[in-house]
Amino acid sequence: MIKSMTGYGKAECEFPRKKITIEIKSLNSKQLDINTRLPNIYKAKDIEIRKLIAEKLVRGKVEMSLYFEQMGEETNASINQAVVKNYYEQLMSVYNDLGLAPGENMIHTIMRMPDAVKVGYDELDEEEWEMIADKINEALDSLNQFREQEGQSLEDDLRNQVAIILQLKEEVTPFEDERIDRIKSRISDALKDIKNNVQNDPNRFEQELIFYLEKLDINEEKVRLSNHCKYFLETLEEDTPGKKLAFISQEIGREINTMGSKANHAEIQKLVIRMKEALEKIKEQSLNAL
Repeated sequence: MIKSMTGYGKAECEFPRKKITIEIKSLNSKQLDINTRLPNIYKAKDIEIRKLIAEKLVRGKVEMSLYFEQMGEETNASINQAVVKNYYEQLMSVYNDLGLAPGENMIHTIMRMPDAVKVGYDELDEEEWEMIADKINEALDSLNQFREQEGQSLEDDLRNQVAIILQLKEEVTPFEDERIDRIKSRISDALKDIKNNVQNDPNRFEQELIFYLEKLDINEEKVRLSNHCKYFLETLEEDTPGKKLAFISQEIGREINTMGSKANHAEIQKLVIRMKEALEKIKEQSLNAL
């Protein structure tokens, strides 16, 4: 079954001191392109996280975010008193040299200085990491489920557009017969205009007419178009057919273009334009097919 490359998955887990939230989203891409956003404590697990993603997602531009919310009153941040005192002494020296009185905002200025606040990071606990890895897999499963749901809508639209092309192809047939009669009539009228000056050879007329009609015959293109559309629908049943669908749609486009170049009939040209419109929708949707 076809899947979309667009998807979203989320999972959460709680520990005594923090809450972990994992979000993964994907968009269409020619290959698997992974981007991770991790707190410093989890940076060491970046390669392992990428392996987990690669095992479950075939293609797509994937963005994975992991962030945590501190629970309770405890915090890892603390004031670096030695640094703050040093900043204070330096600022007082500047104020005295300039003959200025220190204001109430001095402490706010100091606290914004580098290293005034230090943040301590706990070491990553392996048991905690195993739980997080399970939640990453849960988010990936959720994303794949989202992809399947989007893929069903994608498949329905692709089948509908192929059906439109096949229906338009059938609508061409009545105009083909009309076109042949019109060509015969036009050539005959032209010969009548010059019959007094040129000897009319009926056999040569038939040969020229057959040659001309063969050049405009689109029966082969219609047969190949039907076969390509049939193959396209069969390919929809395969796993991850996105790239193959793109190739088949190119072949469909060639047959439609050839029909347009041979049309020599206003109504057939209109039908060809509508086929191209449906094909453009197929190409656009195929880009998002996994």
